[in-house]
Amino acid sequence: MVTSAKQAATYIDEITAQWKGERLDLDLDNILLAIYLQRLGILIMSDFERYCQSQFKMGASDLRVLLALRRSGPTYSKRPTDLFRALLVTSGAVTKQVDRLEKRKLVKRLPDESYGGGFQVQLTDAGRKLVDKVLKSLAEGSAVASPIYDLPAGERQAALRFCFKAISLLEHAREINGAPVKPARRGRAARATAAQRQA
Repeated sequence: MVTSAKQAATYIDEITAQWKGERLDLDLDNILLAIYLQRLGILIMSDFERYCQSQFKMGASDLRVLLALRRSGPTYSKRPTDLFRALLVTSGAVTKQVDRLEKRKLVKRLPDESYGGGFQVQLTDAGRKLVDKVLKSLAEGSAVASPIYDLPAGERQAALRFCFKAISLLEHAREINGAPVKPARRGRAARATAAQRQA
């Protein structure tokens, strides 16, 4: 079922009103900001997953591997370690993703001469063509979260600056504290946790 913009606004309005009604004694801006960002991430990722499945018959996580390789520049290759650190997933998840993409001839494994016994994952010509097609759609705002692109340019630029700064601050804080970013959890437990965070 597709949720309309009016319904989506109603849901977040309801969450906001409920919390503000329950704790009038607290300034809830911090927790509401976290809720808004989490909900925004879930909505965009859900939209992206539908796009990947409908257009390319692949999961969003697999396409993210292709995007990570494409942005690395020539030779469009990375070690598996670099991939799972960049994508915040486990090494096992990256291995499965690479296996699926290799079967579709979108990536290939190459020996890594700088790392004995290891290999690099490289985009094939077909993989690069696919990624460039995706990038064009995303850049034009025609594939994912399209209503956002109707916002005034000034608001979108302010959102870009805020998101970049917030992510940089959080990643820097984790490095200082020696706490690596944990891979995203999958499956039923992950969905339950995401639902609880909206409460």
